[in-house]
Amino acid sequence: MKKIDRLCVFFNNGSQKTLVGTLALFKNRFAAFSYSDIWLKTGFSISPFSLPLEKKVFIPEWEAFGGLHGIFNDSLPDGWGRLLVDRMITKAGGNPAELSVLDRLAIVGSLGMGALTYEPESFLSDTQILSDDFDKISAECERILNSELSDSENLDAIFAAGGSSGGARPKVFAKIGGEDWIVKFPSSVDSKEIGKQEYDYNICAKNCGVEVSDVKLFASKKCSGYFGTKRFDRNYFCKGRILMASASALLETSHRIPNLDYNTLCLLSLQLTKDNAEIEKLFRLMCFNVFSHNRDDHSKNFSWLYNENEKRWFLSPAYDLTYSNSIGGEHATTIDGEGKNPNIENILAVAKKNGIKLSRAKEIAEEIEASVKKDLSEYLIL
Repeated sequence: MKKIDRLCVFFNNGSQKTLVGTLALFKNRFAAFSYSDIWLKTGFSISPFSLPLEKKVFIPEWEAFGGLHGIFNDSLPDGWGRLLVDRMITKAGGNPAELSVLDRLAIVGSLGMGALTYEPESFLSDTQILSDDFDKISAECERILNSELSDSENLDAIFAAGGSSGGARPKVFAKIGGEDWIVKFPSSVDSKEIGKQEYDYNICAKNCGVEVSDVKLFASKKCSGYFGTKRFDRNYFCKGRILMASASALLETSHRIPNLDYNTLCLLSLQLTKDNAEIEKLFRLMCFNVFSHNRDDHSKNFSWLYNENEKRWFLSPAYDLTYSNSIGGEHATTIDGEGKNPNIENILAVAKKNGIKLSRAKEIAEEIEASVKKDLSEYLIL
């Protein structure tokens, strides 16, 4: 596989593709980035805090993402997706350990989340979806997770269908009714009923006033169903692709390090969106995570979307909502400094520090707590 030392970054909104800038290896370790002249005239900052819209060469100040800026790291697959990439490279006779971050972005090409795409694209870009039979794809995913060899055509097909997307659970991209969806399958450590559980969590979150994308429970002969969600990086503001940036990317901090607090996230959201209504949305999500025991609330599980028409950032719909733990069983993102046993006092402290009236905050918290206890009781005794 040809090594990549320079890579073009494009903004692809579905109707047109514009050159954002160029990535180039610096000292064989860092991916230096500079905006293109056309983007400097007509575009916007793709990561406002670390990549302001300026004519200069930006070099990462640390190696939290292997020498990439966080916004580009968001495009790389994690967990399941990285496993697929590494296995495909191995089957092709390559060594995954020798891949640079630019090599990996070149493999992603146009298959990543959000609106950023990378060229040159790899040989995988023309591979067709394996099957619309989710049971068959799930079986293929299970075989790969269990280290059972699979022919390269199927591996390539699952990758093109979306198996390279972020996260630990196997998943594919699917067209449903002309719209883009993500369908997830159980990992090797999940309950076979994880699909229904995540579906129930999303329905409960919606009833709690938390914004979530459309969800479905797809039929299966092997379990109660597979969880699917409509892609908000494709279908939210428009029918094209939408720029998406996680808290991890914006703050240049690895999601593997539990170093955030909801106060930090609220401040980030306010500085990014300039809208107090976005703070209340984040506060409502925090309450849901606390009362539903969703503790894997790390920095990649909060994202913001850029609306080109309004030239504004907005908090994305919530995602990856299910019963979970982080390191030591605590929240990955603390609630006013408390991660192990957050209570109403911690919740109200976050509200007070971020300009939400305490009477309003208490009303929101109590409503969400009651709804969660009613709708998710079977999971909260885990």
